[in-house]
Order: sequence, then C-alpha cells, then structure tokens
Amino acid sequence: MKYGVYNAILHDRSLPEALQVISDLGLTGLELNTGGFLPPTHVPNIDEILTSDAARDDFLGHFEGTNVSLAGLNCNGNPLHPNPRTGPVHAEDVRRSVRLAGRLGQSRVVTMSGLPAGEPGGTRPNWAVNAWSSATLDQLDHQWGVAADFWAEIDALAGEHGVKVALELHPQNLVFNPASFRELIERAGTTNIGVELDASHLFWQQMDPVAVVQDLGRWVFHAAAKDVRINPHAAVQGVLDNSFRRLSADEPRTQIGDHEWVNEWPQRSAWDFVALGKGHDVDFWARFLQALQEVDPEMMVNIEHEDTELGRIEGLEVAAKVLHQAAASLT
Repeated sequence: MKYGVYNAILHDRSLPEALQVISDLGLTGLELNTGGFLPPTHVPNIDEILTSDAARDDFLGHFEGTNVSLAGLNCNGNPLHPNPRTGPVHAEDVRRSVRLAGRLGQSRVVTMSGLPAGEPGGTRPNWAVNAWSSATLDQLDHQWGVAADFWAEIDALAGEHGVKVALELHPQNLVFNPASFRELIERAGTTNIGVELDASHLFWQQMDPVAVVQDLGRWVFHAAAKDVRINPHAAVQGVLDNSFRRLSADEPRTQIGDHEWVNEWPQRSAWDFVALGKGHDVDFWARFLQALQEVDPEMMVNIEHEDTELGRIEGLEVAAKVLHQAAASLT
C-alpha cells in the first residue's frame, strides 16, 4: 500500500516545501486538494494543465527526485448545495478534478456526495439522519433524486477518464454510512463511484471502521488516516452535539461557500479529531490497514491532520510514527 498526506495542512508553504515535509516523514504520497471547500493552493493553474501538455509536465516535474508521488486528488465540497453561488461551483470542481486526474495519471478523486435542500425551491441544505416520519422520507426521496441525477453524470465522466470517485462518509451529506452509500449507487446506477474510508467520521458515529471496510469490500477505493477521541462529555451531550459558536467577521475563520464559514468547535466537545494514536492505539490501526490491504493491496492511505492540540508538522510527525508502526506489522 502507499502512505502519504492530504496536503491541506501544508497549504501554508509551497508545493516543493510540502513535498520535502512528506519525504522527511518517510511517506511517499501527496493527496492534492483541487477545489471545493478549499482553494487548490498547490495547483492554481488547473485549467492550463487541462489543455497544455507543457503545463502538465511542468507540474509533474515538481515531484521528480522527491521520492513522493501523487496519491489521488481531493475536492471535498457540496456539489448539491442549493445556493447557485456554491453548488454549481463545487459541482464544476468535481468535474474538473475528474478531468485533471485523467491528465495527471491519477485513478482516484476524493469528494463528498453533497446535500441538497429538503424540497424543491429550498435555499439551504437539509440533513435528515432519523427518518421516523413519512414527511422526512418524502424529503429524502426528493434529495436522492437530485443526487442520483448528478452522480450518474459524474459516473459517466469518471468512466470516460479512467477514474474512480471516492465519496467520504461525512456528516452533512446524503452519503455518510454504508446504507446511504448503497442507496446512492442503486438509485444512480453507478459503477465508478465508491467510498473514501476515513475512520474518523465513523468513530464519532460509534461505528467500527474495520467492520465497515469488511462490509463495503470492493467499494472502498481510498482511505484517510485520521483519529477521533471520544471525550467524557459525550456521556452527557451525546455525539450529535450542536454547541458550536458562530465566528464574527473580525475573527479568523474559514470560508466554505458563498457567505458560509466554519463555526468554532464546542468548548466542551463530546469528541475531537486527533492525530493517530491519541484516540486508538497502534494495534487498531494495524487491523485497519490489514482490512484495507485485503480489499486492495495498492490502496492509498493518506494522513489528514486536524488535531488542534498539535502544530502542523508536529501532528504529522505523531501520525506518521503510528502509521509506520502499524504498517510494519502487516502480513
């Protein structure tokens, strides 16, 4: 298997500097952000690469002699967002990323299924996670119809370019667990749409990532190495905690769509994203890697660093150490 880093945490430095960081960690892959919620910092000339062989070759030249190669593209966003200044932009990022993957010799594009409004003419995404009422199933039928049309289109485009699209099982998306993934591919009739197995979003839902890999099997196309720590406050608040604070315009904040920003994480959080080993030990990660290897010996597994208790490089170092230890135990 191939182990690397998702490059969003290294957007504070140039691509050559990011590649050096990854090489110094003893890792060999870089998962490249190509749009969506975040700008494509390390590949700002996507349109040029799509049309110019020279531009493509110049970009790939950054990797020569580094011992690091591309390990998939990532354009996480909401391509089904009902805001016309967000959804269509993210949708086009997915299309461009699929075409870019073909140009760069990549077979994997990571993104999210997206989340539309709950009814025709709605203006805000609506996430239904407990459909006990008939009205909620009516909402989901509408949303699945929107999603099926879009992902059938992307499936055809991916097939044309020899690419597999891996959907991250992520909250605030129609597809966030195996059942919802199967619902999508059944309704859309896709063959090139699978899953990015990010263990972190399974942990906080109280799911077993190893069991999920075994359940999905061949539909696991890609993987992320990110941990979660369940905190004592979960006993009181549960894991579906909405104690977020809206950040004001004069505070540092991350924009994720037209007039949308990331909120401040709860002060007494039920759970936190942490570096590998801070939530689950090396033995767990060895079993996780073993399960992935049994699905695909060429699986790409990339560290995603979102541990706010650790610096950018510090967090990558902690995660890489655990990943190396886990990988060393594979049979």
